[in-house]
Amino acid sequence: RRGMLGHVARGGGSIGSQLVSAPRRLPESLDADDVAVFLADLNTHRDRAIVLAMVLGGLRSAEVRSLRLADVDMGMRRVRVLGKGNRERLIPIDRVFFEECAAYLRSERPAGCATPECFVVLRGPTRGGPLTEAGLRKVFRVHRSSSGAGRVRPHRLRHTYATELAGAGIDLLVLRELMGHASPETTAKYVHLAPEALAAEFAAARAVIGR
Repeated sequence: RRGMLGHVARGGGSIGSQLVSAPRRLPESLDADDVAVFLADLNTHRDRAIVLAMVLGGLRSAEVRSLRLADVDMGMRRVRVLGKGNRERLIPIDRVFFEECAAYLRSERPAGCATPECFVVLRGPTRGGPLTEAGLRKVFRVHRSSSGAGRVRPHRLRHTYATELAGAGIDLLVLRELMGHASPETTAKYVHLAPEALAAEFAAARAVIGR
């Protein structure tokens, strides 16, 4: 499989411990072109890093805003996230996120800024303060309009991350940890098995039983 997260696809492909559930409405995800157009319209390293944290790391909007400088491990290329229910998780993210984050810290974050949160306001009377929910919503609203990528929203970027990984064959127990889901049923929403895949797995299982 090729896509935004295609580099994580496994060879072989086995359902393994994936959870199979009854058909249901799947979370909305985005096409790679929509994400690319939206990213290209952003004019700061900060905003590109924020969007990449969502689409390449699956972070929620609130998790991105509360991310602290101390949580960003440039060397290990991972971030420490405190999610819902104070559940902590370590998320590996592609190097492009860390490149944008490093550029933001180097050239955009105000010098001497003591705010522990990583992403701060860049202009105006609250410059240097933590980015607010309203401020982040404005970034998305403005660039949805100017880019024409009207479907891009934080929760859809996160859903795109999960959908890409599930489609690439990642173990859903691992995906559950990466997403910070309390319930396996939430993670199972990202699984959509084609009839051909079910038939192939059934045939393989029958062959093992018949030996």
